[in-house]
Amino acid sequence: MAILTYDHLTRLSFSIYENKGVYALLIGSGLSRAAQIPTGWEITLDLIRRVALAQGEEEQVNWEEWYRNKTGRDPKYSELICELGLSADERRAILHGYIEPTAEDREEGRKLPTEAHYAIADLVKMGYVRVIISTNFDRLLESALRERGIEPTLVSDLDMLNGAEPLTHSDCWLFKLHGDYKDSRVLNTDEELSNYPEKYDKLLDRIFDEHGLVVCGWSSDSDHALRDAILRCPARRYSMYWATRAKPSSAAQELIDHRHGIPVGIADADTFFADIRNRVETIARTHRQNPQSIELLVNSTKRYIAKPKHRIKLDDLLNSEVQSFVAKIGAVDLLAQETCDAEDFKRKVAAYEAAIEPLARMLGVLGRWGDDRNIEREVLNAMNVILQVHNHSNMQRPRADSLDKLWHYPKVLLLTSYGIGLTKSHRWRTMHHLLSSDFESGDSATDFRRVVDNLFFPFFENEKEFMWRLIDGVCQSAPQPDDHICELFRDWGGSFIGVEQSFDLLYAKWEIISSIIFCERYERVELEDSLLSGSCPKWMHMPILRSTWKDEIRNDLFQKINTNNLRDDLLNSGVAKGNNEFLDTSISKLSFLPEQWKQTINRR
Repeated sequence: MAILTYDHLTRLSFSIYENKGVYALLIGSGLSRAAQIPTGWEITLDLIRRVALAQGEEEQVNWEEWYRNKTGRDPKYSELICELGLSADERRAILHGYIEPTAEDREEGRKLPTEAHYAIADLVKMGYVRVIISTNFDRLLESALRERGIEPTLVSDLDMLNGAEPLTHSDCWLFKLHGDYKDSRVLNTDEELSNYPEKYDKLLDRIFDEHGLVVCGWSSDSDHALRDAILRCPARRYSMYWATRAKPSSAAQELIDHRHGIPVGIADADTFFADIRNRVETIARTHRQNPQSIELLVNSTKRYIAKPKHRIKLDDLLNSEVQSFVAKIGAVDLLAQETCDAEDFKRKVAAYEAAIEPLARMLGVLGRWGDDRNIEREVLNAMNVILQVHNHSNMQRPRADSLDKLWHYPKVLLLTSYGIGLTKSHRWRTMHHLLSSDFESGDSATDFRRVVDNLFFPFFENEKEFMWRLIDGVCQSAPQPDDHICELFRDWGGSFIGVEQSFDLLYAKWEIISSIIFCERYERVELEDSLLSGSCPKWMHMPILRSTWKDEIRNDLFQKINTNNLRDDLLNSGVAKGNNEFLDTSISKLSFLPEQWKQTINRR
């Protein structure tokens, strides 16, 4: 059995995500039921009760049955309104009493937007829904949209339609087909609901022809003209989903059959639309860009970087992908919440990785094949990308303590990718310039302003509440994410470092040489004094990273520094302040790990 055979809700969510703006909503009174605004049927029964009591009848348990016994007919709102002989203004006044919240209603939370209204507003804000047809007279959806910062193009009568913004130009087009409860021109009798104005029919024909349709809270029994509009629609290019709490009525089933629609069983409108919104958000978070499209970006970066005349095209390409990252992350609120459990954290890590991967690989190309003849300009280009991502992240500062480090994660991935590219090409002078550059983070709590101080070391510091230990591939007894990042770039790095015989050694070079540059914050005498303190060393900030703990890789790298040209290349590039003794002292400090530390952390 296929995994989606009976999971129509997930099918619908994927359709909405993959066809942004294509699905229109058709909503009825069932949507507002949770707000304790009565449906048309409930208003009918209440009017029967009020009329009968005014005539001196006794209170009844079942007013529907009473009316049927009294008149020999089934209750109908339209017939009851006609019997009362009410004018349009009088009918509007009746509706006003059922819909307008009193002070007591507001205090008790009645007749206010519900979860369904807010979920729809969220889908509109994310761009997944643009067209909404409503048979409701209330203003709950407008209120929810405006609370989300959306001003809809609102049409509730012919005059508004004539002056409305075109359908294709609006981010949200709300068509209140039967009018507004404060307007006496509401359509609510059989005669009024049997035929729409010609312009209404043309608009409905266009919407039903060009859009998929999600129906919820609409019975279809009384709205004859709306039923006819759906039946005369010839195209079925997109699906119809009909949300229903029970078996569809015969009238509804006719429309479902005509459009080859899919009935979706639901508990209520609130749960239905909240589920759709949550599933669309999950799909957006876990979506990974097509690998082929990523390779096109990487290849374009390689092509532009090869010739100085393409420098502007390269800048435009990088800036465009930054905007793409912002759009992907902006579609889902990743950080603005008070708490975060393990599963939430994993999903957020995956979402950030999927969104930043193309840009990270592009910066890897820039590091691998950049031009050392103009180091300052190249580093400035790379840092501009990182700063743009930082500025976007800064607007989403997390409220949950467990997300504190994750806030920095995309910037760290960009820095790491660029740094691995530099390491592969032995571009030590550019690396030193990069990590020693000032990073204007705007965080007054940060004492040190270098890139290596802000984006490299602090991200890997231990925090007792930190959740990286929950990610697959991360050592469970120590919360640093460097193992996970190393495995990530073992995959991503193929597009800019090619075949690498020992990726672990390459990654160790990046980490340890960056750590040596980090040590430049100290004077050599401070490092020596710390080493002379013996088994209980003098406290100082030092990077304790993946490569620090892997004795074989670390010792192999230090041996290479001591026995080949790597030492001279590093010193000539300004690493370790260009000082031989400082380099030796930094290496000694990074090598010094007391046995009791290893036993305490028990890392591999």
